[in-house]
Amino acid sequence: MKKYFPILVVLMTAVFAFNCSDLDSQTKSNQKVVTKNKTGKTMETNFTLSFNEGLEKAAKEKKNMIVDFYTDWCHWCKVMDEKTFNNDSIATKLSERFVTVRINAESPTESANFQGKTFTNIELTRAFQVTGFPSLAFISPELEVITVIPGYIQADQFSYILDYIDKECYKKKMSFEEFMKRKGECEDSTKTVSDAPKM
Repeated sequence: MKKYFPILVVLMTAVFAFNCSDLDSQTKSNQKVVTKNKTGKTMETNFTLSFNEGLEKAAKEKKNMIVDFYTDWCHWCKVMDEKTFNNDSIATKLSERFVTVRINAESPTESANFQGKTFTNIELTRAFQVTGFPSLAFISPELEVITVIPGYIQADQFSYILDYIDKECYKKKMSFEEFMKRKGECEDSTKTVSDAPKM
């Protein structure tokens, strides 16, 4: 699997992450997560597609895919659902700009096809080198693994990550730290017309 490894290192150091190691359980499946937001209205985040359906939709719609690797016993997975995915702004970005998929990392019966191979969820989790939960994998419409980010991510940080991936700033060799300093812009606004490449 091709990965943009520099982005992984940058994002891992920039994100205040927690991994699951406690026994607080939450039962999930590949169904909509329905929770209440601050205003008391029902907030539904996507996460309804199977992995294979997600890949197909991402390729067809030319969107990046986010794979949420979770376990039933993961406390921080539950916090991520409640505090991050349930955030109004995040939920909107996810539904409009990404294809979202949820994988139970410990399920031996569910399977997925990726890059010409069939994996159980356990094997797929290992293939993505996921060792803690939650972990989020970002996959391009061309089936390239952009990065895998372990641990709980707060909504404000996650919003920047979504923008950084969506704008493909990693392809422009811009660090995530620089992206945040520029308040979510990855185009070099200091370039003038005379700096542009000549045809």
